Amino acid sequence: FSNVDRARQTTAKVQISEFETVLDLFRLDVGRYPTVAEGLQALRVNPSGVSNWDGPYLNKQVPLDPWDRTYVYRYPGEFGDFDILSLGADGEAGGESENTDIVSWQ
Repeated sequence: FSNVDRARQTTAKVQISEFETVLDLFRLDVGRYPTVAEGLQALRVNPSGVSNWDGPYLNKQVPLDPWDRTYVYRYPGEFGDFDILSLGADGEAGGESENTDIVSWQ
């Protein structure tokens, strides 16, 4: 597939890796990962009632994936402590080429 598609997939992988790093910092401070209800936004804004939050953990707003969709965040994760994924170009689970899901567990 095209260079643009590869660049988008690479960007998604880098963003997911950054999420993994700052989620671990959040856990070290708070004692747990953000709930699904708190989502990745908890990395920017202190969730209500959370003590020991020492953020913001991201310097900028939580980015959309390279296809302008929200990253999927699951906690607890099916494949790890948490799962983060982008559903690729088609926005649906699964797929090949530019439609391949970019996931935190691979």
